[in-house]
Amino acid sequence: MPYKKREIEKVYYRIGEVAKMFGVNPSLIRFWENEFDIIKPYRNKKGNRFFTKQDIKNFHLIFHLVKERGFTLQGAREKLKSNPEETTDHAEVVRNLQKIRLFLIDLKSELE
Repeated sequence: MPYKKREIEKVYYRIGEVAKMFGVNPSLIRFWENEFDIIKPYRNKKGNRFFTKQDIKNFHLIFHLVKERGFTLQGAREKLKSNPEETTDHAEVVRNLQKIRLFLIDLKSELE
C-alpha cells in the first residue's frame, strides 16, 4: 500500500503569516485586533500573538466589509453586531464566486 502524505494543518498562525494572507501590513492586523471584539488571539508569555482558524475567518469578514465593500470601521462593527449570520453567509458566497471565476478563467486559458 503506497504511503499517502497527509497535509499538515496549523492550529496557530503568527501575525506575519496572517498579514501575508491578506496582503496587508502587520500593523493593520494589530489595529483590527484592537478595533473589533471578535478577534481574540492567544498570547504567549512574551506577548506574541497567535491567531486561530476562527480568528482568520473573522479577519476574512472584516477584510470583506472594509476593503472590498468599502465600509467604515464603525459601519463594519455595526454590521457584524446587528446581523453576523447574514454577513458571514454573504462573505462566503462572494469567496465561493471568486473561486469559481478563477476556475473558469483557468479553464478558458487551457482551452485556447
